[in-house]
Amino acid sequence: MRLTDILSAPRSVRVATLSGVWLLAACASMPRAGSGITFGDVEYLRDRKLMVPVDGVSPDRVPDTFYAKRDGSRIHRATDIMAARGTPVIAADDGRVLKLRSNENGGITIYAVDPKGRFVYYYAHLDHYRDGLREGEPVEKGELLGYVGTTGNAPANAPHLHFQIMRLRATDRWWDGVPIDPLPYLAKAGHRR
Repeated sequence: MRLTDILSAPRSVRVATLSGVWLLAACASMPRAGSGITFGDVEYLRDRKLMVPVDGVSPDRVPDTFYAKRDGSRIHRATDIMAARGTPVIAADDGRVLKLRSNENGGITIYAVDPKGRFVYYYAHLDHYRDGLREGEPVEKGELLGYVGTTGNAPANAPHLHFQIMRLRATDRWWDGVPIDPLPYLAKAGHRR
């Protein structure tokens, strides 16, 4: 149904249709039962007004890849932001660098946390880090972290940033939080400071 059809429909149809659209939009960012994510977490992330972590990319250009299938039945649980190799990767939020790691799947990666230490922001497939980046370093939204690449299991001809948000559990397993779809929380275009 097109918007013009909805607007020209009888009032009861307009109200029902628009209410359904609103409900679907509201449910898209609601926590799932048993996920460990609370309404407080959702509101906190929304209030952070996260920046797209690739310089020059606006939120409307970020694809919805969170539920995409990978390797048969595995769910992606992140978003892939396509960009030219060497495009600056920037901090999506204020916080600090938690870990700098390299692994088979993610390649050159950064784990950062928000100011309250509730969420981990995972940046993967980097070409390289910016000079001098170190663990424990505070970062500000828009600050240069590294550069888009294809390290790890990324296809060599598809440079992109794999970006994931995870709610930290009550343990010190910073790599194993509860994944949250970043897309509803990316409120600002990537703009390097």
